[in-house]
Parts: sequence; structure tokens; C-alpha cells
Amino acid sequence: MTSPNDRNSAPTSVAEHMIRAPKLCGPTTTVSDVHDLFHDDHVHAALIAADGALSAVVERSDISSAPPDLPARLAGRLRGRVVGPGADLDTTWRAMVASGRRRLAVIDDHHVLLGLLCLKRTGKGFCSDSDVQARADSRA
Repeated sequence: MTSPNDRNSAPTSVAEHMIRAPKLCGPTTTVSDVHDLFHDDHVHAALIAADGALSAVVERSDISSAPPDLPARLAGRLRGRVVGPGADLDTTWRAMVASGRRRLAVIDDHHVLLGLLCLKRTGKGFCSDSDVQARADSRA
């Protein structure tokens, strides 16, 4: 599989390809709430944040057997699910493809959420803000 970066272009960073305003869940979000989010097959991760700081990324496997009233932030984690904005896109893409991960939260050194890197289903590119907006418009 070839990189989503054009081979003739300069290396790009994760920040250049992230969704800039991903959906957020607050610290009181429960496992039951996240189950509801996952009814949408485009949702692969729930981002739990408070005051702009990301506390957990929750994936389906995290909550498969968790009690419905458990705070979702306790079921998720950050390790392996976050990347810095300056990370090389090609290196990050290769790691995502190798691990089967389609979403990475983009955070700064203080865990402030900056965006979400969303690998397309094909694995050959990343979702853009305009892709997300077009999908939202088509549902309206």
C-alpha cells in the first residue's frame, strides 16, 4: 500500500490532515452514552475531555463488557491512541495501518485536544473537515 502522501511532495505533519473540531464527550459521559454513539458506523472512538484536556479515548472493545453506568473515561485510555501535531504523517499512517487503528486523537504536551486524525476506510487517505461537513449536511 502506498502512503496517502504524494511521493513527490515534502513530508507533512499530522496537524495538516486532522479534523479540527471533532465531537467531544464530557467527563460525565457513561458507557451507555458511548454505546449510543457507536450506533453510527463512522464513529470509531469517543473522545472524553474536560476543559479542553483529553482524559481518555474510548473504543468499542473498551466497553464491550463494562457496566452501562460506569464513567466512560474509566474504560478508555490515551496510550497508543494519541499523537502529537508535529508527528510525521507518513510514519503515523504506516503505524495506523499496521495496527488496524483508524483514529488517533491529536494532543499537545499538556493533553489539550487539537484534533482527530481519521484514516479513511480504504486506508489510503484521511478524512477532512469538508468530508465530515458533507456527511453532516447529507443527514440534515
